[in-house]
Amino acid sequence: MNALVHPPVAESTATVPAPIRQSGKSRALTPAEIEAFGAELDQLRRDTVAKLGQEDADYIYKIRRFVRYSEIGSRAALMTLGWIPPVWLAATALLGVSKIVNNMELGHNVMHGQFDWMNDPSLRGSQYEWDTVCTADNWRHTHNYMHHTYTNVDGVDHDIGYGVLRIFPEQKWEPRFLLNPIMAGFLAVTFEWTLALQSLELEKVQTGEKTWADVRKQLPPMLAKMRRQFLKDYVFFPLLAGPMALPVLAGNFTANIIRNLWAFSIIFCGHFTEDAEIFPASVLENETRGHWYLRQLRGSSNLTGGKLMHIMSGNLSHQIEHHMFPDIPANRYAEMSVKVREICEKYGQHYNTGSMWKQYSTVWGRIFKGALPNRSRKATAFA
Repeated sequence: MNALVHPPVAESTATVPAPIRQSGKSRALTPAEIEAFGAELDQLRRDTVAKLGQEDADYIYKIRRFVRYSEIGSRAALMTLGWIPPVWLAATALLGVSKIVNNMELGHNVMHGQFDWMNDPSLRGSQYEWDTVCTADNWRHTHNYMHHTYTNVDGVDHDIGYGVLRIFPEQKWEPRFLLNPIMAGFLAVTFEWTLALQSLELEKVQTGEKTWADVRKQLPPMLAKMRRQFLKDYVFFPLLAGPMALPVLAGNFTANIIRNLWAFSIIFCGHFTEDAEIFPASVLENETRGHWYLRQLRGSSNLTGGKLMHIMSGNLSHQIEHHMFPDIPANRYAEMSVKVREICEKYGQHYNTGSMWKQYSTVWGRIFKGALPNRSRKATAFA
């Protein structure tokens, strides 16, 4: 079995790492405690890797079969009986669920290399291409590398607000953030398309950090993927349906909106709740494994729920565990979460979890608060 590899992070050095500020709900840890905290999580990771095997392989194959057959069944229903309202509603809902599971529990997790140890070329993370507008190569860079290495580091992790939103008071306020709630709603509805544009970092054109010539160089593979996805859902399948073209077109469009709204909700609940934290770039100075784990914990949020909730979220309902162990098969996160929580309690660290309603309401609270400038400079830890 191929070894799973941690995201890159600095090893301990003689130089003292930059401190992580004390969280309001977590006690401050000594350097020795931070390293002990990291060592216990490393051991949990090793114990879990040792258990990987046929059960995990069976799980991901089962998920892939569900995605395939649910898509086939829903598209067939739309093409043949889509003119009947109850059938259209059921088929569209099933197609939306299929797209959600395809992106979140299959594509996202496979592209993290969670199943590379199986040596199945069709599940190799570095080569997998998923069924959404964002190219897999762009996602592997912006998400797998930049986001998971520099989680919630201001100015480095582009997933903080995706270049268009102000979520944390530590982010510098600009007049454009007055549109925060409107932009958040637009982002939610168009999530697969706006996420595809994320790697362009268009806001850097405005600041002069990059030019339109730089943007044009990045466009060809992105436009090719956008064209392919658009033609598939809005041209090929409607034409294939013949007289059922309009129900199919409407069903595909609605299913994509369902997927976008759900993905937006899960991802924002995992990163931008009331208790999630943001960090200055200084935390990266000589960052050790223990500090890295602590940053993943404090920058993440979990969601409570049952097995269906976990599958539908791509197990990102266990965002804390996913940030700590991004290349461990996500179906293992539920059992790992029990031990992670015990370790957090042992070291007096807040384990941020709650219902989706509770967490999502605090996300929107932050979106509205972020639209306005801070009342005083003292409210901002860094700008």
